[in-house]
Amino acid sequence: MKLTLIILAAGMGSRYGGLKQLDEVGPNGEAIIDYSLYDAIRAGFGKVVFVIRHDFEAAFKARFDPKLAGRIAVEYVYQSPDILPEGFTLSPDRQKPWGTAHALWMADGVANEPMAVINADDFYGTKAYQAMAGFLASSTDPREYAMIGYNVENTLSDHGSVSRGVCSTDTNEYLTNVVERTKIIGEPDGIFFYEEDGRHRLDPKSPVSMNFWGLKPNVFGYIKEGFIRFLTHHGSELKSEYYIPLLINDNILNGNIRTKVIECDSPWFGVTYIEDKPIVKGRIARLIEDEVYPVHLW
Repeated sequence: MKLTLIILAAGMGSRYGGLKQLDEVGPNGEAIIDYSLYDAIRAGFGKVVFVIRHDFEAAFKARFDPKLAGRIAVEYVYQSPDILPEGFTLSPDRQKPWGTAHALWMADGVANEPMAVINADDFYGTKAYQAMAGFLASSTDPREYAMIGYNVENTLSDHGSVSRGVCSTDTNEYLTNVVERTKIIGEPDGIFFYEEDGRHRLDPKSPVSMNFWGLKPNVFGYIKEGFIRFLTHHGSELKSEYYIPLLINDNILNGNIRTKVIECDSPWFGVTYIEDKPIVKGRIARLIEDEVYPVHLW
């Protein structure tokens, strides 16, 4: 069975100030995506699907097609705000993409196997890919999904707020609830998320989703159903987004799926802000020194 890796890479990078998906952090110009692909191939994934925007196409194909040829099958799909379910139309004032669940929906018809989904600009670590590949290869229940979980204290930026799916689990480590918190900040007196009614404290050990999901092909039907409901209530809003944690949470609550939280001690880091880049480069360099990765990936 060929496992598929879906890389969400259509983001606009507004907080970063550029196309951070391809920004170079390795010693030979590697981006974080290169390390993700390297780890996924080693873990046994046989196909990658890049979810990008049409204006990213030339840059992505020039970068990845030559190095991935013969190593892993490659597909490209394209996220655009005007791709909507029948009966809905795009507001002429809407410019923002519809979010990560909408981005994932673009792979419908291309990803027909058990799949993992990741962000392009997040580094998840070798063990995370191995754990997810093991789950996808062994889980035969189409209702069973999975998520790699990280402690929120290990996922913050020193340079501003971050968005995270904050998770609650039962005694068997299955998700009971996941809520997208769009403004989480580490402050001198603790970790907090901000809502309209003020700030709320988070336990540093709270498990959070870094958008590393293990899904089955039936997810695309759930996305369409959920996106229709989302558009019915929020379609006129110019900045509302349909996130994967919302998709997962709704389908847990209505009994369609159950989602295993896979705790993993791999390091996570990412580039939310341009100021994060030197930190990421330093951590990559240390992993190379520790021989986790070769100096020349490809």
